[in-house]
Formats: sequence, structure tokens, C-alpha cells
Amino acid sequence: MKRFVQNLLNWYEANRRTLPWRKTKDSYRIWVAETMLQQTRVAAAKRYYERFIEEFPTVESLAQASLDRVLKVWEGLGYYARARNLHCAAQIVTQEHNGVLPKDKRELLSLPGIGRYTVGAILSIAFGQDEPVLDGNIRRVLCRVFHVTENPRLRRVERRLELLLVRLLPKGHAGTFNQALMELGATICTPRVPRCAVCPVEELCVAKRLGVQSELPVSAPRRALPHHEVAVGVIWKGDRLLVAQRPPEGLLGGLWEFPGGKRKPDETLEECLLREVHEELGIIIHVKRHLTTVQHGYSHFRVTLHAFECNWRRGKPQTLGCSDWAWVRINQLGHYAFPRANQKIMEALT
Repeated sequence: MKRFVQNLLNWYEANRRTLPWRKTKDSYRIWVAETMLQQTRVAAAKRYYERFIEEFPTVESLAQASLDRVLKVWEGLGYYARARNLHCAAQIVTQEHNGVLPKDKRELLSLPGIGRYTVGAILSIAFGQDEPVLDGNIRRVLCRVFHVTENPRLRRVERRLELLLVRLLPKGHAGTFNQALMELGATICTPRVPRCAVCPVEELCVAKRLGVQSELPVSAPRRALPHHEVAVGVIWKGDRLLVAQRPPEGLLGGLWEFPGGKRKPDETLEECLLREVHEELGIIIHVKRHLTTVQHGYSHFRVTLHAFECNWRRGKPQTLGCSDWAWVRINQLGHYAFPRANQKIMEALT
């Protein structure tokens, strides 16, 4: 095990990528980076991280910002619950911890959006504590090097990997070790075609010796993703468009969108749109013409958005199925944070 650790650390020292969050020990900035890196590639996270930190350089500045502004800066990065949780947790840290992230594991875990992975990253990288980190990259490396042939997402297998990491951790250097493991998984021990020939621990890898490195880690069979047909209205009233804000909880919470919803089995798209807009906002509209169709995928389902240009007929919008609404000119749409699928509809308007 000592050889594995030393080879890994030597390789990391010579080959690690230059990334903005590796230039700081500021716990807030490391927290932001590790939150963004969940379910996001490094190249995309890097761009958004720099923009986010420029806008909100401290915990206090994030806490004082409106959620609308936070979501707008996060716009396009996806998984918006991360942004909502960051904002909420920043307010708690400001109010209850004098603007400083706690160094205690239990206190960190009590903050919204912070789980075991983020806690391990913050404590080891920012505070120098001997805490392990287990993410997808590290799971893959450990499963291959130590030939773990069960699904690492199973809790008992995950616990086995966590105990292995505790044994491997070089005391006083956990932050560097954790980042080295993540770097190895991201750049060398990749999912489909691992670059074994340049791997610093190739000679220690049991999976490579057995020729099964591409078969590990084992994963559960993928289920077919549900697909939804959605009708969306680009609703005009004079020179203004109607936009609605999604409720703060759930998928895309707090973002703005063109009103609409899922089609029922016995409905036409036009009938669906008339019903959804009335249920959501309490208004009557006239559907004019089909504008565009957008295919979009989320982690657990797929959608086809059918956008229609419409005219408002009567009724004052109400917050029946949304948090807020607004009539805006087309050049004002950029002031609001929209999901990516709705941005594609906006492109069809210009």
C-alpha cells in the first residue's frame, strides 16, 4: 500500500492540472468548486467557478444575494438544487458561524447540500484533516487496482472502499492524496478506455494484470428512461411575453420558464397547452402556430418540448401552479434564469 500511495503522489506532483480551486485553501472557494464538480465535467466547472467567485467572492456576498441572482449566475450548469443549497447554506454559515465554514464533520453535514463526499473534500483539502473522499473517479480506481468485483454503489461495498481509503490515507497529506486519486480517475483511469500504459500504479493494478480493467467497476443494469411529451406556450400580450417561475422545491426549482406541462394520453398538444396554462396561471390563451420542438434529457427522464406561439385572451395571471409570473419584452428575457431547454426555445424567437 505504501508503494501505491508514493507512486500516486509522485505522479500527481508532476502531472496535476492547473485549476483555479487548487490555488487556494479558502474553505468557501473549495466548497463552491466541489459542489460544482458533482455531476459536472472539470472544463465546464472551471468556467462557471471563475464567474461565480467573481460575482460572490465570499460566503457573506453569496448569502446576501437574491436567489434569482444566484440562479442566473449558475444558469446552464444544471442540477440547480446545488445552487439553491449553496445559497441556503451560505445564509446559515453567515448567521450561525460568523461567515466561516465549520471544521466539525457533524456541523458540516447539517448544512443543506453537503454530503459525505463534500465534507471529506472540505475537511481534507481546506482544513488538512485526515478525511477520505469517495467519488465516482475514486470508486473506479479502487475497484480496478484492488479488483473489487461487486457494485461499488451498494452500501456494504461502499463501506469496504471507505475503510480501504482510511488505510491508504497518508497522515497529514489527505488533501493531496484525495486530489491525486480524483485526478488519476479523471485523466488516466477513465471509464471506457483506461490509459494503463501511462498509469503510475499499473504494475500494482490487479484488474490490469487479469485483463479486466475495462469491465470494472461493476454497475447495475440501466433502466429505460421515461419519456414525456410537453407542450409549452410562448404567450404574447402586445409586445410582451409571459414567463412563470417554478416553485422553489424540486427539479429546476426557482427557474423561469415558458408556461406549459406534460400531455395526457388522450390530449392533443394544443389541448394540453390550454389546460396547463389555465391550471398554472388561470388565464385563457389562443394557440396560433407551432414554433419549435426541442429534445432534452435529464438524469432520470427525457422530454420533447413542443413550443407554440400563443396570444393572451383574457384573465389576470395568478400563481396557481407557479411561484411568480411576469410580462417581459423579448430583450428582457436575458435577465431571468431559464433551464437549457427553454433557452433553445428562446433561440427560435430571435
